[in-house]
Amino acid sequence: MVGIIVAFPKPEDSRAIRSLLSRNGFNVVANCTTGASAINRADDIGEGIIITGYKLPDMLYSDIVDNVGSSFEVILLASKNRLMEDNTGVATLEMPLKVRDLINSVEMMENQILSKRHKTKRKPGTRSPEDQAIINQAKEALMTVQNLTEEQAHRYLQKNAMDSGCTMVEVAKMVSVMLYRD
Repeated sequence: MVGIIVAFPKPEDSRAIRSLLSRNGFNVVANCTTGASAINRADDIGEGIIITGYKLPDMLYSDIVDNVGSSFEVILLASKNRLMEDNTGVATLEMPLKVRDLINSVEMMENQILSKRHKTKRKPGTRSPEDQAIINQAKEALMTVQNLTEEQAHRYLQKNAMDSGCTMVEVAKMVSVMLYRD
């Protein structure tokens, strides 16, 4: 679930938005009345959505955008005049707010964040030099003892890792123990 921070200068506005989002199943992690507190909470949760007004007591919404980076999506709620004068590339919704527009925008951003998170998790990791050395040692052992080519030895380790649900490093350690235990 994606964490949402609501930042408005008036606490009652912040509470109303939080209540609306919570009733619709969203995870609102913080209500803030200053930009600094919104940025601090953003640092705590790492990624998510910030819903804010144009101006907070200590900064403009653009300062929040600059400080939280690309790990947060921002929705700016402001009057039509404010939205026309400022174009920073954040999502905007015109006040007075239409509830359905807010819910749809938050759902869309939440889906984007979850999709990005899923894609990041699926990227193959890089092996440490120690892990790579263990794999290379097991391949060498297979090449020597079983008379396999390097490609066959690699495929053997890979297949056994997939079949057993272990990592390639774990299989390589097992192979090394089995082949060198005499």
